[in-house]
Amino acid sequence: MIRDLALGLRLAVGGGRMSGAALLRLAMTAFGIALAVAVLLPAAAVHHLVGAQAERKAAITQVTEPRAGVAPLLAYNWYASVGDEFVKLTAVAATGPTSPVPPGLSRLPAPGELAVSPELAAKLAGPEGGSLKAQLPGHVVDRISREGVSGAGDLAAFYGVPAAQIEAEGADGRKVYAFGRPYTGLGLSAVVLGVILPIAAVLLLPLLIFVTTASRMGAAQRERRLAALRLLGLDSPQVKRIAAAESLVGAGIGLAAGIGFFALLRTFVADILPFGLRIFPEDLVPSWPFVVVIVLLVPGLAVGSALFGLRRTIVEPLGVVRQGKPVRRRMWWRWALTAIGVLFLAATLAFDRGDGDTPAALALAVGSVFLLVGVAALLPWLVERLVERLHGGSPSWQLAIRRLQLDSGTASRVVSGLVVVLAGTILIQGVITSLGSGSDRQVTPDGVAAAPVQVQTTAEHEGEVRELVSAVPGVTGTHPVRNLSFRTGKGEESYGVVGDCVALKVLANIGACSDGDVFYLATASARTAPAGRVQLQGHSRAGAVNGPEWTVPGTARVVRSDDTARGGQNLLVTPGALGGLALPASSVAVYVSGTGDPQALTDDVARAVQPLAWNATTTKSDYLGDFRARDQRMVESFRAVLITASLFVLAVAAMSLLMLSIEQISERRRPLAALSAAGVPIGVLARGALWQTAIPVVVGVVLAVAAGLGLTAPILRLADRPMIVDVPVLLALAGTTVVAVLLVTALTMPLLRQVTRLDTLRSE
Repeated sequence: MIRDLALGLRLAVGGGRMSGAALLRLAMTAFGIALAVAVLLPAAAVHHLVGAQAERKAAITQVTEPRAGVAPLLAYNWYASVGDEFVKLTAVAATGPTSPVPPGLSRLPAPGELAVSPELAAKLAGPEGGSLKAQLPGHVVDRISREGVSGAGDLAAFYGVPAAQIEAEGADGRKVYAFGRPYTGLGLSAVVLGVILPIAAVLLLPLLIFVTTASRMGAAQRERRLAALRLLGLDSPQVKRIAAAESLVGAGIGLAAGIGFFALLRTFVADILPFGLRIFPEDLVPSWPFVVVIVLLVPGLAVGSALFGLRRTIVEPLGVVRQGKPVRRRMWWRWALTAIGVLFLAATLAFDRGDGDTPAALALAVGSVFLLVGVAALLPWLVERLVERLHGGSPSWQLAIRRLQLDSGTASRVVSGLVVVLAGTILIQGVITSLGSGSDRQVTPDGVAAAPVQVQTTAEHEGEVRELVSAVPGVTGTHPVRNLSFRTGKGEESYGVVGDCVALKVLANIGACSDGDVFYLATASARTAPAGRVQLQGHSRAGAVNGPEWTVPGTARVVRSDDTARGGQNLLVTPGALGGLALPASSVAVYVSGTGDPQALTDDVARAVQPLAWNATTTKSDYLGDFRARDQRMVESFRAVLITASLFVLAVAAMSLLMLSIEQISERRRPLAALSAAGVPIGVLARGALWQTAIPVVVGVVLAVAAGLGLTAPILRLADRPMIVDVPVLLALAGTTVVAVLLVTALTMPLLRQVTRLDTLRSE
């Protein structure tokens, strides 16, 4: 057995006049397996990556249950925002020598000191560090280690303050007796599986198909070589062991190359992730059970594919005999896979629109995977049935049809990977387009330019904030608004604000305004303002605070709402309309008008109110615009990643088609040379090769479009969004496949010209 395997290893690198083809087959097999391993290993590391983050998150969880002998650590959490990012700030103060220290810190920061996370430290040192420093109280003296943050992208900081400052907050301050909760393990929700499984199917199926195609490249030459070995006295089991050993060489090289590429990828993975994601490279470690499966499965797939190709071939000492006409493909299991997928997707009809709970997400995940695998399995059967019914046509058409009638399975298997990619791309693109189109039109109110800065505070600190801000150079005025609710006698409630016209124009395009006016922002669900007497109600840290009753004037002006209502604030009231009523305690937003650059003004105001810490947080008045811009960038990044991944896998499918075309031309060099010698033009043979590749591709594109739209519909139904088909994208995807077919045909032309030369026929 060892000698048989050693002989197979020697034959894998070739010898004599067939060494070039053998080396090409070896390179293609190794390349396909390296790609598959390079994709599978990061996928296998995702579980450990998420688990490590969840474990650190459990380790830094605050424990507020009292513990004997422990002086509690006083803590207060709040968030500071800069642009479209939030920084989690935790004010801490020890009450005794036994007060716990947060993980990642060697000591507690003293009053006025900051300890920042690695990502926050990097941003402070970056080009936007000045704006970020303006939002942070104190000065940076320490850095939180990896054990103190759940993820590499966490923006967090600990701020030292006197204990009395947190005690003054009452119930809002926490007493922390320890850090860390038991880690209960990581469980992937059905919603996460609903996203991961279809993406895994889209990425992996074409790669696995590529591996099997590369493993069976040069099958005819291999079989003739095995027949020669049979003539030397080797029996059938020995021949199979030699064939397996030949495939193992490419599998081993590809496995080593894939592992090496993954190791290289880990060193700079944090710099290449899309969507601004950040991870610690140390967390990207594949779990060993998955590694064992990959190391055994991928090479086993290559070996199994090579042996599977010999199942209907008799290798005899005097030649190779195939067992008659190919057997018609069985259809039942192909339709069964597709039917299971359709049934799971149909099961989502039992759920209401907008119902995205676990059973619905699980049904979508399972149904999507079965349908993608089912359409890939259906393609060879459909192509076989189609070409059986095609007759007549031009000579090139007849050559292609006859060749597909004899063997359509190989081409169809290669195109199956393309079908999966197209269906998955159509699915994701359709979801993005439909979800994006369902969002409300978003505009920035014109009044933002007049008051570009806002400071969120409380009624208790309103006067102090206005005094500090008024002293900032360039500030021309402060315009506070109170956040209130208006409750009718029937229990109906509307939310709104009370402020001057400058502040209200920051919230909405209300047009002309004077003190005493009332505006109501109409939405699809509420188009009329509340009428009659309502009770004013404030909301402070102590809870809801009832205020006086007020009669909504009948002259309230209804204004169209185009993303101008902040947090459902539909009723905009100027102070004059209240007639001097005393307002209940509530949160306050102070809008600041001024001259100069809005970002510089925001930074100056933030520095001015820094002593108030969490009692005054500064943002741009149009902070929602920053988040809209971030969301738009996320969508564009997602589109770019989607297109890049699709083009990558389409390129893999195109390489499979190219290998298949080269293999078929090499196997048919004798009849092609004979046809050329008989007077058949090279153009006819080239068009025949084109139709032979194009027919399975066209069938696959139609099948992919149907599957992609079929997967998109139930997802959007559960999301309660209308389905919008992006026709240009569909045409672009179809056009890409056509270009791939034309490119493959063009690349095979030099080989076709070579095998049809007359001296080639004489040498045969």
